[in-house]
Amino acid sequence: MQVFAVDDATVNLRVYEKILGSIGGLEVMTFSKPTEALEYASNHEPDLLIVDYRMPEMDGVELIKHFRLIPNYREIPIIMLTGEQDAEIRRKAIEFGANDFLNKPADPVEFSSRVRNLLELRESRKQLASRAAHLAAEVRAAVLEIELRERETIHRLSRAAEFRDNETGMHIVRMGRFAQVLGRAAGLGEAESELLLLAAPMHDIGKVATPDAILLKPGKLTPEEWTIMKQHTTAGYEILRDSASKLLQKGAEIALTHHEKWDGSGYPNGLSGDDIPISGRICALSDVFDALTSVRPYKPAWPAEQAIVHIHQSSGTHFDPKLVKLFETVLPEINEIRAKLVDQEQVPA
Repeated sequence: MQVFAVDDATVNLRVYEKILGSIGGLEVMTFSKPTEALEYASNHEPDLLIVDYRMPEMDGVELIKHFRLIPNYREIPIIMLTGEQDAEIRRKAIEFGANDFLNKPADPVEFSSRVRNLLELRESRKQLASRAAHLAAEVRAAVLEIELRERETIHRLSRAAEFRDNETGMHIVRMGRFAQVLGRAAGLGEAESELLLLAAPMHDIGKVATPDAILLKPGKLTPEEWTIMKQHTTAGYEILRDSASKLLQKGAEIALTHHEKWDGSGYPNGLSGDDIPISGRICALSDVFDALTSVRPYKPAWPAEQAIVHIHQSSGTHFDPKLVKLFETVLPEINEIRAKLVDQEQVPA
């Protein structure tokens, strides 16, 4: 362990070195100037500081005050040596962080005992801090593992809904990425945008409750069938609601609202404008853009430029006008995502 001793009298420093040398296992650094001690301490953390009170330029109380301002030095023990009997000096020293006092000239036995006691306290604190850091790391690792399992489970459940609808798993991945990018552009913050990335793929999870005869019907749906199809929004909401997970709560919100339209003509509740949660507005735009620019059994992929024209034409009716403008500004980033996450069937052999 390392001990710093500060005293303007060289003879005193030699005495301290001798006493401390008898303890063993210590590295002793001595300083005759408080400023030199502070400069060295700023880059080298001691386990104990021994400081004289009466010194030129800076007394021991001032040294303690400045020493405690160094980050993470609040718990390092300090002994002050002084010939002064003034209680006010000791009160100030305690106020600024002194832990113990010795009268000069110091008794070697008492000096050694005080040093041993404070170093044992220092070692115990370091061990507790190390143990606490280790436990915190274990907790973080356990939480991360739980989060990863939750994300994987949600992703696989989301893909199950997409497979039933003749869509690819890459659709939900791209849509989540689009939603994250657009969320950032809309000023949601990193945490909320990350939540969109993970929750957006659950938008159509309610399709697991849609009968195959309707979901996979190649022709146009009848009004009665369309009514049933629209129920995938409320089904997804019911599947995901009331969870303690913020991720599933956001997924429920998106499942329920991603088919609402800005002018109130959407479903299931006919919400309009800002009454539609921004997550639903963002996912509506992200979902449509990816659907337009992807190959489907009933259509080829549209060029991005054509899809943007369509989205611009739907601004103020289907989509939030502000989000449409933001989407156009982040289109280069959106196109990068599309280029990296291409559907397998679109990759040339």
